[in-house]
Amino acid sequence: MTNSMTVLVVDNEPGFADIAGQMLEHEEDAITAKSATSTDEALEAFDSHDIDCIVSDYEMPQLSGLELLEQIREDDPNLPFILFTGRGSEEVASEAIAAGVTQYLQKGTGDEQYTLLANQIMNAVVQYRTETELRESERRYERTLATLHETTRDLMRTENKADIYRLAVETAGEIFDVPVAAAYAFEPTEGALEHVASRTDPQTVVDPETSFHRGSGIVWDVFSEGESTYYEGLSAGNSEGRTDANGDGGSESMPGPESAPAGTEPLCQNELIVPLGIHGVLVAGTDAVGGFDETTTEPIQILAANTEAALDRAEREQLLREHDRTLTRKNEELTRLNHINEIVREINHGTAQATTREEIVSIVCNRLAETDRYRFAWIATTDETPPEPAEWAGIDAAYIDQVREDGPCAPETDLVETVIKTGELQEVQNVLETTGWERRRKEALTYGFQTVLAVPLVDDERRHGALLVYMSGANALSESERDVLGELGETIGYAIRSVERTRAMLTDSRLELELRCGDERLLLNRLSSAIDEPLVLEGAIDRGDEIVIFLSTAADTDLLELAAEKATVETISTVSEGEDETLFEVTVSVTPFLEVLRSYDVRLRTARAENGVSTLILEVPQQVEARSLIDAITAAYPDTELEARRERTTRSARQLDTYLEERLTDKQYEALQAAHYGGFFEWPREGTGEDLAATLSVSAPTYHYHLRAAERKLVDLAFEGDSN
Repeated sequence: MTNSMTVLVVDNEPGFADIAGQMLEHEEDAITAKSATSTDEALEAFDSHDIDCIVSDYEMPQLSGLELLEQIREDDPNLPFILFTGRGSEEVASEAIAAGVTQYLQKGTGDEQYTLLANQIMNAVVQYRTETELRESERRYERTLATLHETTRDLMRTENKADIYRLAVETAGEIFDVPVAAAYAFEPTEGALEHVASRTDPQTVVDPETSFHRGSGIVWDVFSEGESTYYEGLSAGNSEGRTDANGDGGSESMPGPESAPAGTEPLCQNELIVPLGIHGVLVAGTDAVGGFDETTTEPIQILAANTEAALDRAEREQLLREHDRTLTRKNEELTRLNHINEIVREINHGTAQATTREEIVSIVCNRLAETDRYRFAWIATTDETPPEPAEWAGIDAAYIDQVREDGPCAPETDLVETVIKTGELQEVQNVLETTGWERRRKEALTYGFQTVLAVPLVDDERRHGALLVYMSGANALSESERDVLGELGETIGYAIRSVERTRAMLTDSRLELELRCGDERLLLNRLSSAIDEPLVLEGAIDRGDEIVIFLSTAADTDLLELAAEKATVETISTVSEGEDETLFEVTVSVTPFLEVLRSYDVRLRTARAENGVSTLILEVPQQVEARSLIDAITAAYPDTELEARRERTTRSARQLDTYLEERLTDKQYEALQAAHYGGFFEWPREGTGEDLAATLSVSAPTYHYHLRAAERKLVDLAFEGDSN
C-alpha cells in the first residue's frame, strides 16, 4: 500500500483553500493537496482526479458542505469527508454527524488546527483504504469461489484427462492470477512425473521436456508424500525452507539436494505444490515478494482436489468405455464367429455328401461367396503349374481371366505357391498398401476388397491346393476367424482325400507310369553300380518312419557288406539263397523319392536297376495328376524321364484291395506282405516265419498269429464272400 494521498480542500473564501492545502502538506509529507473555491469546481475535481479525502467548508454560495457531501456519497458512500467550518455550534455539529461526515472540525487560529486536521485526514484515509481493500478482497474471494464452482462443473464434464490438466492450469493462471502453473502426470510405465500442461507469464518458460523421477527433487517428494507443500525462497539446486500449505505456518527446514539434477530446477522462487492423488501434481509458482497468501493457496488446493476428483471420474469412465468397447468388440467377434461356424457346418455337411473333388470345391466357393462377410472366393489346385483358379464364386470371369493372364507375375500366384509350399495361412492385410499388389489396386477398388486370406487345403499326407477368400476393409480378420478358416482348409483337404480314395476303390482302372531314373542319389542306382549285376525290387512295406524292401539279385552277389555301408540302409539280411538268385530284406529310412510316392498315394509296383540306372513301374490312382507327380519326382531326382504311360484295368484285385484295407489290421497286413515278398509261400520255402518275424521286430508266435488271422480272412473271402 502506498502512503501518498490526495486531499481536496473546498472553501469559497478566496485564498483560504490554497493556504489550508499548503499547511496540510507541511504537516504531512504524504498529503498532496488540491484546492477548489466552489462546489462545482469541487465536483469537477472529484470526477477528474483520484481523491482520497475531501475537506470542505460548511457555508458556500451554491451548495452547502453537507449538500456537497450528499452528492459525493452517491458515487462513493465511504470516501472520507471532513467538515472544516467556522460555524461552531452544536446544531451544525449534530447536522453534520447525522449527514454522515467522517469528522467535524471547527476552524480556529494557530497552526495546531492543521496538525489536528492532518491527523484526522491520515487516520480516515488509512481506515478507508483498509476497509476498501478488505471489501475488495472479500468480493474477489467470492468471485474466485464462484468461478471455481463453474470450473469444477467444467472439470466434471471433461472426458479427456489431458483436457482436465489443461483446464486446471488455465484456471490457476487466469482466475487466481498465478504467474506460473504447471501439471505433471504420473506415468507408471516410466515411473516418472511427466509434463502434460503449463501456463506461464511471458518472462517464465516451463520446459515441456521436464520430468521428475524417483528422488529427483521437491516435486517428486511432495507427490510421494501425498501432502501439499509451500516452498519459499527457492533457488536452483536447493530449497531454503518449507511451509505447511494447510496454513499452519512454521519454518520446518527441508534441505534439498546439494545440486539439483538436470531438469529439476524450481520454476519460481515461491512454489505451491499440490498432489493430485495417484495422478500427479499441480505446481503454482511466483517470484513476487511475499509469495502466495491464504486467499490464493486455499482456492488452489480446492482446485487441485476438484481436479483429482475429475481425473478419478475420467479414469473410471475411460475404463468403462474401454470395457464397453471390449465387450462390443467381443460380441461382434462372437456373432461373426457364430456366423462363420454356421457357414463351416454347412460346408462340412455339403462336402460330406459330395462324391467328387470338383463338387467339393464348388460347394466351398459358392457358400463363402453367398455370405455378406466375404466378397468372393476361389480355389487353386496343385494340378496346374503355376497354380491358377480351378473354381470360383462371387466374382465375374474377368477377374479370373486377369489372374490367369498374369500367370507367374500375378500376386495371387505367389501367394498360392507360398501356401502350398509352407502349408501355412498367408494374409494380405491391405492390398492397397502391400508391396507387389499394386497391379490389383484398380480391381480392389472396383470389387470392394482389401484383405485377402490364402488357406492351405491339406491333410496329414498331402497338400491339395489353396483357398483364397477376399474381404472388405483393411486388416479385417481376427485371430479367431483366421483359426476357423484354417481348420476349414484342413476339413476341405480331408474331404478331397476321402473322395479320391473312395473313387480309387470303386474304379477298376489305374494309370501305370514307367520311369527311367539315372540319378545317383537313388539307392538302387548306387547299389547296382557297385555290384555290376541287375537288382530287382520285389516289394516294399511302408512302416511309417521306415521302409522294408525286398531285393533280389544274382546268387553269387555279396550285397550284405556293400549295402551296410550306405547311410540310408539301417539293416540288411539274407532271406533266402537259391541256385540263381538271392533275396535280401533291407530296412531303409524314408527317402525323398518314397516321400513323394507316399504324399501322392502312389504304389511302387516294381523296380529294376542295372549299371546305375533304374526302371520304375508306378501304379497311380486316377485322381492324381500325372504331370504334377512327375514334376515332384524330377524336382527331387532331376535325371528322371517318363518312358511309358499305360492304362491298367483290374477287377477282382480292386475288390481284394478294398477288402484288405477295410478288414485287415495294420499288423495283419504287414505280416501278409512280408510273407508274400519274403518267399514264405514259395516251394521250397525261401524264408521262414522266424526270419520274417525278426524282419518286423516281433516274436515268432506273434508273427504267426497275425499271418494266420490274415490268411483266415482271405479264405473267408474266397469261400464265403463278403458276408461279414
